[in-house]
Amino acid sequence: MTSSTLIFVDVETTGTRATRDRITEIAALKVVEGDIVDRWTSLIYPEERVPFNITQLTGISDAMLSDAPRFVDIASSLYEWLGNAPLVAHNARFDFGFLRNEFKRAGLDYRSPLLCTLRLSRRIAPQERKHNLPALLARHGISAIRHHRAGDDVEALWSLWQTWQAQHSLEEWEQLLATEKRHRSLPAHLDLERLEQLPKTPGVYLFYGHNDLPLYVGKSINLRSRVLGHFQRDHQDDKEMRLAQQVQRVEWEETAGDLGAQLREAQLVKTLMPIMNRRLRKQRRLTAWHWPEGATQPTLLDANAIELVKVNLYGLFRSARDAKSALRQIAEEERLCPLVLGLEKGQGRCFAYQIGKCRGACCGQETLAEHTRRAQNALAQLQVSAWPWPGRIAIKERHPHSQQVAYHVVNQWRYLGTAESETAADELTTSSAAFDLDAYRILTRFLRDPASHALEVVTLSDPA
Repeated sequence: MTSSTLIFVDVETTGTRATRDRITEIAALKVVEGDIVDRWTSLIYPEERVPFNITQLTGISDAMLSDAPRFVDIASSLYEWLGNAPLVAHNARFDFGFLRNEFKRAGLDYRSPLLCTLRLSRRIAPQERKHNLPALLARHGISAIRHHRAGDDVEALWSLWQTWQAQHSLEEWEQLLATEKRHRSLPAHLDLERLEQLPKTPGVYLFYGHNDLPLYVGKSINLRSRVLGHFQRDHQDDKEMRLAQQVQRVEWEETAGDLGAQLREAQLVKTLMPIMNRRLRKQRRLTAWHWPEGATQPTLLDANAIELVKVNLYGLFRSARDAKSALRQIAEEERLCPLVLGLEKGQGRCFAYQIGKCRGACCGQETLAEHTRRAQNALAQLQVSAWPWPGRIAIKERHPHSQQVAYHVVNQWRYLGTAESETAADELTTSSAAFDLDAYRILTRFLRDPASHALEVVTLSDPA
């Protein structure tokens, strides 16, 4: 490694999103056998305005870049200059992500091995708390003319590299670089020994940021593959890039299978409210349509009323607005009357009838009985599954390899928790568990055909 060609690089950008923000400055040093043999330095016109806060940080303004070349103008020559030599940078995934995306816009597929000095610093001095470049330069007595300018930062980085080399024997240095090479796709802030313990089993994983802020909760049938996979494409995806930049700690919980992982994920997202989970995070009070026996129109129920109704429930919506929108769409598709359905107020012929989108239940052209029949048939696609068991059940799940067993206790589609044995499941009587739409959807999907998911349904006794 010490005798190979290395490219020390630093880029300044208009922001932190590699797929959307642009490079404003590039500086690179080509080092062969420990000597600088060439330099590349250039401002880059980013084809967008430089945000004010970035100008304050770097000193690079729109005026400075007005006559600079666009990246596409220098792409071919820079691509050839870089070759396939390893890139050395501080938080290397950041610089590489921007270079790769800029080359992609220019029609070039740039790939390169990475060596991250931020991760090297954490390995060299794990007792230290700060590993940003200014802190490292101050710790080792290395002066930089200006921070956040590519030319000065890359020269300082090369000085830091030489200082580290001088402090280690050749064998120690080679071992440090070999270890870094094995983990080059992982975020610099993570404990690599901890990641080595990731199992290849089902479960949920949790990403934490600074001050133990929950960033993201996910699930997988193979925790190791899924967690490491987040960091394989961070240069292509803004969300993955933000995760890679912010994650400080990874935790996980193993489950007996996919069902347990999905139920636990939905539960943890609502408990921890991680900032990068969107789909499962919102837990508003649910609404649903109920069609009482003998009625000519459905009634909109809130969450409390839903708990009391067992039949003729349609939908399960996160808001009354969503419920009305769904019913209105069905009415338009089936030429049902919005007046009769209670979606509009008024008397006589509705507007939909006047434009040919209602069969006339509002004015006697269609009987109310026929309209009710058609409306209920159309709503059947949204019908909420009735609870088919007399009381509580436990869904037995067993992992085929580890033989871990779990009993997921459910009553009236409410997930009450998971136990390790049938006896413990029988004692689980959490009556305060609320109905949750995400848990309902997970459960109905798996219980539609339990055997196909290697699940067994066990009927539990009624709690005393």
